[in-house]
Amino acid sequence: CRSQMAEGILRDLAGDRFEVFSAGTHPTRVHPAGIKVMAEWGIDISRHTSDLVDDYLDAGMDIVITVCDNANQLCPTFPGDVERIHWSIVDPFVNWSDEDYLLEPYRQTRDTLRARIEEFLIDRN
Repeated sequence: CRSQMAEGILRDLAGDRFEVFSAGTHPTRVHPAGIKVMAEWGIDISRHTSDLVDDYLDAGMDIVITVCDNANQLCPTFPGDVERIHWSIVDPFVNWSDEDYLLEPYRQTRDTLRARIEEFLIDRN
C-alpha cells in the first residue's frame, strides 16, 4: 500500500511533471485503510494497482524510488542511467480490516511519504 499511497501523493503534488507508476516485488491490492486516509486529503487511490516491477524493466525509467527495505534489496536493475532512491518507510499493515484503530499507522505512513515527496520535489526544482 505504501507505493500506491506514494503514487497518489506524487501525482497530487507534481501534477503532470512526472509519469508515475506503482510497482512491487510482491504486488498486492490497496489496503482499505490506505484508501481511507488518502481520501482524507482528497486523493482517490481506490482504483490504483501495484504491478509487478518486472513489467517496467524496459519502460525507460529515469528515477526508481523504493519505499520498502525488502523491495530495495530485491528490486531488479533497470537498464540505462536510472537514478535509484530508497526511503525506508515502515509498513503500516496489521491485517486486512478497515477498522478505525488501523487508520493511525496509515496516517503516519501517509504523512511520512508526503514529507519525503515534498523534499524530492524541492530537490528537483
